[in-house]
Amino acid sequence: MVDILFVTVTAFIAWHGLTWRNEAGESDAVRLLFGAIALLFCLRVLFVDIFRVF
Repeated sequence: MVDILFVTVTAFIAWHGLTWRNEAGESDAVRLLFGAIALLFCLRVLFVDIFRVF
């Protein structure tokens, strides 16, 4: 249950960080960095802890 909640929250953080744009249509480097880190944690927990692939 905690793993699914963690994956859901980190997936939302990754989506928000990777797709966020300001009014001029530019990305923020810090949001992209933390979005990419959140995506890595999300995929790690999804495949290792939930699906037991690795």
